[in-house]
Amino acid sequence: MNSFAAPDGTRLAYRELGDGEPVICLPGGPADSRYLGDLGGLSAHRRLILLDPRGTGLSARPADAASYRCDRQVADVEALREHLGLPRVDLLAHSGGANLALRYAARHPRHVGRLALIAPGVRAVGVGIDGTMRRALALRRKDEPWFPAAFAALEAIAEGTGDDWEAVAPFFCGRWDAEARLHHAAGQPVNGEAVAHFAAEGAFDPEVTRAALAAFGSPVLLLAGEFDLNSPPRAVAECAGLFPHATLVEQSGAGHYPWMDDPDRFVAAASAFLG
Repeated sequence: MNSFAAPDGTRLAYRELGDGEPVICLPGGPADSRYLGDLGGLSAHRRLILLDPRGTGLSARPADAASYRCDRQVADVEALREHLGLPRVDLLAHSGGANLALRYAARHPRHVGRLALIAPGVRAVGVGIDGTMRRALALRRKDEPWFPAAFAALEAIAEGTGDDWEAVAPFFCGRWDAEARLHHAAGQPVNGEAVAHFAAEGAFDPEVTRAALAAFGSPVLLLAGEFDLNSPPRAVAECAGLFPHATLVEQSGAGHYPWMDDPDRFVAAASAFLG
């Protein structure tokens, strides 16, 4: 495990997997980056620099909890780029980590080579995801054996009468077997303070971010899972429309973790884009 100092002195950790040109990988959560693994074998094509966001994994907890806010963590990514000695860096971000990548790209466009957003969170650019969109996706899984209990929990959440997110976990995976259960559990955040502050007031400025990304000159990949309730394909497609040079890929049969559902298909798409 390697580490570097963030601008506020917080010690941040990252892992390196594979060889070749580096690509900084930002996990969702905010959670320990270990759930990303080697992204289905992408480390055979690129050197993955997997960052543990502040307060997660082996990264230290900051003295100021307000520094967990998404926009303030942009400085952490920039410090990592400088630590690696890279004039420009390729970025790959998953889920909520895409919000951080979007804010970084808007603030430091000249420091980004290629930007890959995998099952991305889209709050940073103000793309809406409503219950109707999620319900339509969920109903496509009605023949799965776990569907009745999971759908009942989803309906209760949508109606405000329930909050059993664990019961709806199968909807986040293209397949719900023992491996998927273990992986989903491993990717859940354990630092509640980091989660609470990440999207605090001021974390996102969609209008400013959208304006900056409209002039973003680098290539962008947006990869959505066909069944992903967290990042529905329609929302990801809307996000893709904000960039001048975007490629949109919908991975058939995949959920929120496409490198788990079909590693070969995921790596083929990601490596073709990243080079």
